[in-house]
Amino acid sequence: MTENSKREESISADHSIDITELICPMTFVRTKLLLEKIAPGEILDVRLKGEEPLINVPRSARQHGHTVLALEPETPDEPPNGIHRLLIRKEET
Repeated sequence: MTENSKREESISADHSIDITELICPMTFVRTKLLLEKIAPGEILDVRLKGEEPLINVPRSARQHGHTVLALEPETPDEPPNGIHRLLIRKEET
C-alpha cells in the first residue's frame, strides 16, 4: 500500500464529482465550478479517467492554489489511464 493510499483511506471527502464521461477542458471546468461552491478546507473527491484529465485536473487544481491530497487508481487492477480518484482540499484563494 502506498503512502497516498493510506492517506486516501483516512480522508473523508465532503463532496464528490464524477467526470469520467467528460473530455478536456470540461473535466477541469466542472471540477473548478464545484470547488468554487465549497468552503475552504473541505475536500472534493473527483472520479476521473483518461490520460489528459489525469494530468490536467490535478495540475490545474494546484495552479489555482488548492492542495492535491491523493491520486490513486479506483481499483488495484485499474489500467494506467483507467478510473482514478483524486482528492483535492480547497484552499483560500
